[in-house]
Parts: sequence; structure tokens; C-alpha cells
Amino acid sequence: MAKFFNEMTADGLAHHASAEVREHYREFCGWLQRQSAETIERKRAEADLTFRRVGITFAVYGDDAGTERLIPFDTIPRIIPAAEWKQLQTGLVQRVQALNMFIHDIYHDQNIIKAGIIPAEQIYQNAQYRPEMQGIKVVSDIYAHIAGVDIVRAGQGEFYVLEDNLRVPSGVSYMLEDRKMMMRLFPELFARNKIAPVDHYPDLLLDNLRSVAPMGINDPTVVVMTPGMYNSAYFEHAFLAQQMGVELVEGKDLFVSDNTVFMRTTRGPKRVDVIYRRLDDDFLDPLAFRPDSSLGVPGLLSVYRAGRVTLANAIGTGVADDKSIYPFVPDMIKFYLSEEPVLNNVPTYQCRKKEDLAYTLANLPELVVKEVHGAGGYGMLVGPASTRQQIEDFRRRLIARPDGYIAQPTLALSACPTYVESGIAPRHIDLRPFVLSGKTIAMVPGGLTRVALQEGSLVVNSSQGGGTKDTWILER
Repeated sequence: MAKFFNEMTADGLAHHASAEVREHYREFCGWLQRQSAETIERKRAEADLTFRRVGITFAVYGDDAGTERLIPFDTIPRIIPAAEWKQLQTGLVQRVQALNMFIHDIYHDQNIIKAGIIPAEQIYQNAQYRPEMQGIKVVSDIYAHIAGVDIVRAGQGEFYVLEDNLRVPSGVSYMLEDRKMMMRLFPELFARNKIAPVDHYPDLLLDNLRSVAPMGINDPTVVVMTPGMYNSAYFEHAFLAQQMGVELVEGKDLFVSDNTVFMRTTRGPKRVDVIYRRLDDDFLDPLAFRPDSSLGVPGLLSVYRAGRVTLANAIGTGVADDKSIYPFVPDMIKFYLSEEPVLNNVPTYQCRKKEDLAYTLANLPELVVKEVHGAGGYGMLVGPASTRQQIEDFRRRLIARPDGYIAQPTLALSACPTYVESGIAPRHIDLRPFVLSGKTIAMVPGGLTRVALQEGSLVVNSSQGGGTKDTWILER
């Protein structure tokens, strides 16, 4: 079995009498050993029932079993000590600050291109680049107001950034609901452990959104804009609107008049100042982007260009979370901040480069290959877990369009003990903390821990059968 860093035990054994438990897990591990299997199973069933009642589901496109599915929830938390979180937080703030500076730069002075650090074609030929954003002034020069940065551990437990999600990052509702569920099921654990709270995230998010309202607006109206109830993350859209105490709207609920965005209400039109939009650029304004979009608001871009409404995240932000741009983020940090990156990237081969493509083709069975525009675990090859036929099929796709892919070594991702049908066993995990950028950069201590429930699997995405865990950041 491949060696990997075990979050709970120092010797890699998941739940074994001889396992040396890491210090920050000892309190929990002692409690766990005192629980009967029947008690834990009853609590797991209670969690599933409650999640179903509340409607904490996500839609699965093309799923024959139905349009909605419950994300599996595991009752063994992922625990991170305070010192490790402090390092992570420092690195995340640094990274998101540099990414925002990069997006502002490419839509204004293009200094990073002029300096020869990123090839111009990598930006201007990127599907997420929006020429309509050239020269537009956005409040506080913030483009990625909400960033979800995927973090993995490998080797001896070193943290790496796997990818940056800057368009419409999702999953924060599961972070909050997982915590509420753990507090409901096991209140005694929260009395014994100094666990940093996360329940203030909606307040932090609302403060962040209000802070980037257009100039001169002292009491801004904020809304959450959803594509509608059939979107895979609709539960989250409704949840965040409800938690922030703001309106959940669809494109049909908004209209443009006098270069201002208004919301239809029973009391008449109401001006809207900040739109936390949860739909992609292409669908925002049928007059500017896709003319067949019925999800957006005709004329929205013109109001945005005039600085009379704030969109979070900004149009054109996706160019910075494209996987073809990811390899350059450490260079961005050095260029804009004159600092060394606190968090490292995973080593990455850019298949558009002749030598990188040759290496990738020669080592496909050992690599993970991803589409540069891909998301959700789709459009990728995990070499060690693929059949010879799958590898050869992917090889043909790669040769046909090499600039559409990057490749990375197959990391031995860290694992956390997890309840599965056979009992407690290690399963691979990642972490998505959520970084909020406004007048300041802020985040709650924690994030969404996703777990690959199938033995040996490295794919944690919920759409691919992954589950979630509560993430505990210890305060001591």
C-alpha cells in the first residue's frame, strides 16, 4: 500500500491499538475509543435523516437515479492545530492578494505580460478572459471577493495548493451545516475541545459584500443571484441568502433602468447595489454575452461598467483560476508582492510546451492529467487508477489538443480515518478554505474538508461520490 500522511496517527495506521496518535487528535481519539459501534451508527443515521429533512442536497446533472443527492457526511472530524492553521492562513491571504492584483493588472496595465513573466497568448486566448473588462474600475480593485482555494497535504504533511476557485466557488454551506450537525450530535466534544467557530461566516460575507458597494452608497442593498432551483448548488444559494438576511433573486427578478439595477418587489422597484452572483459570466447579460441566456439581466454590463453596481465575483475573474494560469501563481506572488510564496503549488507540466507534452505522454500511467477549463472532477485522467484502454483513449485527446491540458504527479494525498461500511479506515481528503476580499482580507478558521469515500480514490468531488467532514481548527 502506498505511503501517505495520516492526519490522526503518526505511523499511518488508521485506528489501531498500536497507532501513535498525533497530539492534537488525542482528546478526540480517547473519546472515540469509549463510544460503542451502536452509538456511532445511530448518530450517523440521525445525521442522514436530518440532512434529508433540511434538504441539504446537490443536483446531479444526467444522473438517472434522480436530480438530487445527499452528500455523504462523515462524523470523524478533520482536526488541524492552531500553528498549522496560522501558516495556512498566511499563505492563503498572500495568494489571494496576488491573484486579485494579477486580475487588475491584466485588465489595465498588463505589467506582468510586459515583464515577460506570463506569455500574452496565455491570457488573451484564454476562454475566461473578458475583453469587455479592459479599463473598467472596480471598487477597491477587488475582483475575487470570494475565493475557494483547494489545499492538499502530501509527503511528510506539507501543504500544497491544488487549484484556485475564483469564479463561483461553492461548498461553504456544507462547511457550516457540517459544524451544526457535529454540535448537535456530539455537544460534549465541543465542551472538551477548544474549537474555533465558523458560524459567523454569513456575517463576515455580508460585511465583505457591503464594503465593496459602489462609491457614495452608505446603506447598500445586497442580493444573491441564482440561476434557479435546478442548479447543482441551489441549496447553497438559498442558504446563504437566508443566513445573510438578503433577497435571493433570479435574473427575471432584476431589470435595468436609468443605468441602475432594480429588483422587483411587492412595494415597487428597489435599487440593487451589490450582486453576489452564482452564475457564470456567459449568462449574466444577454446583450453583452450569450444572447440566448434567459438567466441574466439585459443591460447589466453597462451599469457595471459605469460603476453603479458591484458584481461579486467580478466579470472576467475566471482567467485567474484557469489551470493553465495556475503554474504562474508563485511568479505572481514574487512579481506583485516581492515575497516568496508561503504555500507551494503542486509541480505542474504544461502540455502546450513540447517538452512537457513529451514527458506527459511517456508517463501517463503515473500522472494526473486535467483539462485547463475542467471542474468537478470531470475531464481528467488519474493514471494509476485507469485502465490501459482509458489511458490510450486519453492519449489521443491529449495529442489532438495539448494546450487544453496540464499534468501533475499523482500525490499520495493525506488521509483521515473515516467511517465506511467495513468500519473505520483511512480515506484521502482535501480542504477548501474560503477567503473573503473587500476592504480587508478575512476568513473563518476552517473550510470544507472533502473525502474520497472509495478505497484508494483520490477524487473527492461530491459529483464523483465524495463526502464531507467537519473541519476543526484548534484554538490552542
